[in-house]
Amino acid sequence: MRGRPRKGTAVRFAPADGVVLPHASDPVLGLRFNIEARYGGSVEVDLVGEHPRPFALAFAGALRRQSELGGPLGARSTIKQHLQAYLRFFAYLREHSTVKTPADLRADDIDGYEDFLAFVGMTPIHRHTVLAKAILALRSIDADQPRLLDEGVRRRLSYTSSQSAGRSRPRDAYSPFVARQLRDAARGDIARIFRRIGKPLDEDDNYPNLRRVTDEANARIVASGRLSSADPAFKSLYFMRLRRGLPVSTLAEDLHAGFHLRAMDIPPLLTFLSLETGLEIECCKALTVDCLQNPGPGTIEIAYVKRRARGAEHKHIRVRDGGIGTPGGLIRKLIEATAFTRQFVPSENLWLYYYTGPTQLRAGIEHPHELVDRWTAGHGIVDDNGEPLRLVLSRLRKTHKALWYLKTEGHMTRFAVGHTPEIAARHYADIPSLRPLHEATIAEAFSEVAAAAGPIVVAPAREDSWRQCDATPEARENRDGILSGEQDVWLAACSGFDRSPFGDSGEPCPQPFWGCLECRNAVITARKLPAIVAFLRFIEEQRAGLSAADWAMKFGRAHARIAGQVLPAFPDSVVAAARREAEVHPLYLPPEARQ
Repeated sequence: MRGRPRKGTAVRFAPADGVVLPHASDPVLGLRFNIEARYGGSVEVDLVGEHPRPFALAFAGALRRQSELGGPLGARSTIKQHLQAYLRFFAYLREHSTVKTPADLRADDIDGYEDFLAFVGMTPIHRHTVLAKAILALRSIDADQPRLLDEGVRRRLSYTSSQSAGRSRPRDAYSPFVARQLRDAARGDIARIFRRIGKPLDEDDNYPNLRRVTDEANARIVASGRLSSADPAFKSLYFMRLRRGLPVSTLAEDLHAGFHLRAMDIPPLLTFLSLETGLEIECCKALTVDCLQNPGPGTIEIAYVKRRARGAEHKHIRVRDGGIGTPGGLIRKLIEATAFTRQFVPSENLWLYYYTGPTQLRAGIEHPHELVDRWTAGHGIVDDNGEPLRLVLSRLRKTHKALWYLKTEGHMTRFAVGHTPEIAARHYADIPSLRPLHEATIAEAFSEVAAAAGPIVVAPAREDSWRQCDATPEARENRDGILSGEQDVWLAACSGFDRSPFGDSGEPCPQPFWGCLECRNAVITARKLPAIVAFLRFIEEQRAGLSAADWAMKFGRAHARIAGQVLPAFPDSVVAAARREAEVHPLYLPPEARQ
């Protein structure tokens, strides 16, 4: 481009602007190296023993390039997944192909690999993800060495699979019953955690020597942040307590519990924070000490990083701010409680805690499955079937969304916070735990429609109030005609015999006489109950002479309408009187009832 662009001036380009610079191939070769991932630490890559060796070299370079700054692989776990997928691809080539170098590879080899993954029982979506990792590596190899791969392979790399990956099974939410147990247990533990921190282990004045040694151990922790079990102060305290019959099995944790968070404190804190905010667990784990921003009246924003959101990783969510029962207050209290630990662990990660292991003070949360299982078992938390709950932290976000969905009564504009309505409906509303609610809503809607399309059932109390209400002369005349019997047909009073919804306006109603039970023009009062009861007895007697399918087709809807809607609308005494009258005065039925 020539010159500096200015407003109102057309942009002009020079011929050299369209020249593509030659691609610089990867100058580094090697099969054993370390990758410093942008998230999660270092990954050791060792492909020395892999064959075919040219493939191992090419794929090692591809993995290194994709893990660089700006590449698609940023997390340590993702890099390891790609590495495992490469090893699977190499194993397939050794057993089912004769290719030795990437130049020998053909499109049939890739298709054969896809068929092999299907043959070993992989689901479509799993097969797609495994195959995609090899495809991405081959694309990187093609970009690094443009003329290395066969032309057919290059065309094959334009798509991952010719088959559909299918739809993934949505991660389900926990029920409100389980969510209530988790929230109550977490709240109780959080209150105890923050009452504990700041209160070092103390001893009774009756044991002055034991108190002196305990104070010495606490002083060591204040000075260096932790106390090793090999420290003389720890050993002295251990044996002094042992001789006096005091508990020593958790002495290390008890000593550090007044200064640091413990590993067992992480499950309730994570659970409560995710349930209250709806943040993904991986986002909760990656929170930093400066995540609270832009305070407002009773609210504050949490700044977090969502690595999966390519191009929009840095996000904010506004949450309640107050005491430790609110997300903002909880994070603020966590920052305060870990301030002492942060003197010895220079990390910006929010989660600093003591762990009984080689690395006693840790920053960040990796895989707390064992801790979570111990926490839920300790509180006796059960699932909907009464079995011990196997808590999966990644389901807490769906649980938060499901609870919010119930609170907003499915109002999509209020429910879709941070997502488009389409995404919110597909990923967070269309989940198995909410399916009974949706089915019940649909059934209720159908029932309302069916009731609106049927007759007007007027019970005696409603009939009396209808007679006494004020109305225009025309409406009064129509009402009196209906209630007096002037417009009666077989089973009801008809408010529009020549305006039937089943025929043309001005023409007589073409329906059989029991069609009144499905007509909005029909008005059923207590006066018509004997006829309805007699007709109900008649259609029940017809079961003996008709097949089940024929009877259901002819009388099924009428029977359901009478038994499920008409009779329940009247008091039992009125229905009983109608049955007695029907027995005394049998109803004459038109011939069409027996046709």
